[in-house]
This record gives sequence, structure tokens and C-alpha cells, in this order.
Amino acid sequence: MPEPSATAIVLLNTDIGSEDEVLEQLSRIDGVVEASIVYGVYDIVVKVKARSIEELKDIITNKIRKLAKVKSTLTMVVVEGKSFEKRS
Repeated sequence: MPEPSATAIVLLNTDIGSEDEVLEQLSRIDGVVEASIVYGVYDIVVKVKARSIEELKDIITNKIRKLAKVKSTLTMVVVEGKSFEKRS
């Protein structure tokens, strides 16, 4: 399988009190590589990786946005080749 070439950071707003439930549902979606409940304007931050922009759009539109207790999302597509990840 080729390495993922499309990455997005998705900020989610959920129904009040449903953060843990949505986090659990996100853990079962292929392409979701990281997710955290956060304080602030948004409730959950999600990192999504896919083989293509089309696959990325499918994951976000047809899987993440359709979760029952997700109220809204804000998606930021990472510029290819313009990021780094430190390994501890």
C-alpha cells in the first residue's frame, strides 16, 4: 500500500457531553491517525491521512461529518511536503 500523501487537521464541535463517545467512534475510522479532546472553541482535534485528496475528502465528508453527535467541522489540508513530525 502506498504511503499516505494527503493529510488534514479537522477541528470538531460535538454535542455537549458527547466528546468521549465521538472520540471512540473516530478511533474506528480508517485514516484517522490521531484524535484528542481539547479545551477551547473546538472539542476534538483530529489528524487524518489518506492516499489522495479524494480519499481524504471521502473520509471527512462521509465518515467524520456524518457521525451523529458531530455538530460542525473545520478542515485544514496540510500543504504537501511542508510539515515535519518529531519522533520521541
